[in-house]
Amino acid sequence: MKKFTLSLGLAIALFASCKEQTKNAENETVAVSETEETQPQEEWTILFDGSNLDNWHVYNGAEPTQWKIEDEALVFTPAEKRDGTENLVTDSTYTSFVLSLDWKISEGGNSGILWGVQEDPKFNEPYYTGAEIQVLDDERHPDAKAGTTHRSGALYDMIAAPEGVVKSAGEWNTYEITIDHNTNKGSVVMNGQEVVTFPVSGEEWDAMVAKSKFADWEAFAKVKTGKIALQDHGNQVSYRNIKIKQL
Repeated sequence: MKKFTLSLGLAIALFASCKEQTKNAENETVAVSETEETQPQEEWTILFDGSNLDNWHVYNGAEPTQWKIEDEALVFTPAEKRDGTENLVTDSTYTSFVLSLDWKISEGGNSGILWGVQEDPKFNEPYYTGAEIQVLDDERHPDAKAGTTHRSGALYDMIAAPEGVVKSAGEWNTYEITIDHNTNKGSVVMNGQEVVTFPVSGEEWDAMVAKSKFADWEAFAKVKTGKIALQDHGNQVSYRNIKIKQL
């Protein structure tokens, strides 16, 4: 009888202990869930909303003169008489991000979106330091005939983009460009379809550069953090709904 009483007491103690551990575990789960819910989600920052150019300036310069706001779009129209180019760059620098925007190119037009751009008087163009995602009239511009790595959506001169995804000149296209140094992955989604993926640093990136026109460019894509540029390639181009999310 004494032995039975001892065993019963032990069983009750074990049951109580297990119940307490379960309760603690449930409390911890609730606490974790509440923490996750209260943590701020990654948010988009508006770079251009159709009303002003507060987040932009001319590369190595000051106020833009050939970029105008028309119908809530940022439109570049080259001046008839001009000295040099007027590329536009962000005021802020970025490392890992998702950039979303719409673009529309004129007939026979050429432009581009660059990242990792360094401003320095010794570089008179953003493409000396920043890599480019191509913006092009694939039907008419001769650059599209120069190779598949020159089409719209391509990582310029390095990774080709497929045909048939870009819309005709004069129509709006959408890009979502991801540059993520945390995962060493870049990608371009054009009009809802992923068209290009690529590493953004390391041996694979270096190998791509070595096979491109940029192989001997000492400053090309050497720095992870830089500005984003909208290229003046001498043709009219429009951009709108520009926003960025840092990763």
